[in-house]
Amino acid sequence: MAKIDGGEMLVRTLEHEGVHEIFTLHGGHLDAIYAACSAHGLRVIDTRHEQAAAHMADGWARTTGRPGVAIVTAGPGVTDAVTGVANAFMDSIPMILIGGRSPLADDDRLPLQAVDQMGILRPITKWARSVTHTERIPEYLAAAFRHATTGRPGPVFLELPIDVLFARVDEERVEFPRDRLKESAGPGKAALARALKWLREAKRPAILAGGGVWFAQAAAELTRFAEITNTPVMTNAKARGSISEEHPLCFGGFGAIHPAIHSKSGGSADLVIMLGTRIGMFTGGRNSVVPGDARVIQVDIEPEEIGRNRNIELGIVSDCGEFLRQACEAAKGEKFDPHAEWIERLNAVRNAMRHRFDEALKDRPGPIHPARMVHEIAKTLSHDAIVVADGGETANWMSNAWTARHPGRFLSHGYLGCLGTGMPFALACKAAHPDQQVFCIVGDGSAGLNFSEFHTAAKNNLPITVVINNDQQWGMSKHGQELMWGKGRSMATELGMVHYERAAEGLGAQGEIVERAGDIAPALKRALASGRPACLNIVTDRDVIEPGTLAMYSAGLSGPAKEKPKPDARGETTLPYYGKRKLD
Repeated sequence: MAKIDGGEMLVRTLEHEGVHEIFTLHGGHLDAIYAACSAHGLRVIDTRHEQAAAHMADGWARTTGRPGVAIVTAGPGVTDAVTGVANAFMDSIPMILIGGRSPLADDDRLPLQAVDQMGILRPITKWARSVTHTERIPEYLAAAFRHATTGRPGPVFLELPIDVLFARVDEERVEFPRDRLKESAGPGKAALARALKWLREAKRPAILAGGGVWFAQAAAELTRFAEITNTPVMTNAKARGSISEEHPLCFGGFGAIHPAIHSKSGGSADLVIMLGTRIGMFTGGRNSVVPGDARVIQVDIEPEEIGRNRNIELGIVSDCGEFLRQACEAAKGEKFDPHAEWIERLNAVRNAMRHRFDEALKDRPGPIHPARMVHEIAKTLSHDAIVVADGGETANWMSNAWTARHPGRFLSHGYLGCLGTGMPFALACKAAHPDQQVFCIVGDGSAGLNFSEFHTAAKNNLPITVVINNDQQWGMSKHGQELMWGKGRSMATELGMVHYERAAEGLGAQGEIVERAGDIAPALKRALASGRPACLNIVTDRDVIEPGTLAMYSAGLSGPAKEKPKPDARGETTLPYYGKRKLD
């Protein structure tokens, strides 16, 4: 009678779940898994830090819509992965973390690496379990996938003690998972009818689409629904591209609705449909971009999310894809207002925003303006490129310059505000889409967190192109300090000039430094054409403040008046490259 070990059981179950690659860093606790991966031909992408392995599993899910799998060794392997898991938890990203563990037989004997891993991971996962019987590994792994992908998605943790994993049992005793049918929960008929009635009555409606749309694989349905009802759409970072940002009904991020609130002509949005997005930092409470007097319809798969942070006029517990499919069907043949005046106003705001940096884009002597840098990048990349942005001001600059045309093709920060995600996310994107151009831009502060993953890129044949935005400082932090305390007064925010391109070369990548704006596009073209991991170290102007930083700090400006930007009689302040801006 044939016997198999826990590694064989785990890999067979991964294959059943459609997983053909894992992200990992070696530890002896895991060798049974690696042996089975080799026997079955699963791709093993090994990183230089477990945090990067967890971020790669997260990034895989963000770009494919399917859960990624990270496997790390016991003790410090698991604790090193905590930040990656927390990042996925905060953003509701489906991923599986599998961790080794000290032997069950040695509990309470002070074995090596016997930290309370379950206690650490439970608060930042949807579901966490430790397997105590080898033949139950397939059962528990199948449950992990169900928990990660159903309802509100999220990360899960499965702990495998080494004596459980390496044990061998009779194959016939093992029950492997079977295919399961999944029917998505849809809206009730009365709620759907009321939502469409309110939409027919609305003069200034808007859809705020979030990750619930992307993970429901409902991009096409979102676009169709917007077209049927003539409703403008704004998306958050997870949903960018779910409706192409070239589409006339797409107006960018959630903040696009905000300038329209203060317009002198007409009112603000009178109906807001929140699709698969939580009511959080920018959509609820005192900083909300959602008008306080608007009717709000919230569609979410998770009942507990309905009404977080503000009153909701109509809450619909439903999978976003199923809601959109039924809404499109119900709305066919009905007449909806063209909302021409409202769309014209949103267009005016969008066009004004596009021209904010026209002056900065001109050829000029001196340091490279970051707006010029990202403009040159956006012009040079393929329209179908996958773009990853990491860093405080750096991510904002790139986000504003890029046009997302497909879902899962722009990855950036979320609620954890976690730096260091850029390179792991980009590596995961390249593993998932080997034939696509994958570009990553990283602030020089963020670069320090997972820079060694250039070696991961080189040895795993993942040719990503990385730009380091080198302003020689923690830009958002330093600018914030100077806005509060005055120019020249900062603490723990200086980095100085670092030759990242040389360090990347030492790790197996192609490296080049760029110090003139006119050299950006040629250098980027060389990097993209090289077929190798590449690092462009672009030296930019350290004095330019990104508008988001200014908005964040301006309300609480304090410090010596002579050091602060001075408003004129109309409350406007002149800042470098921006002209006049109100600090309110």
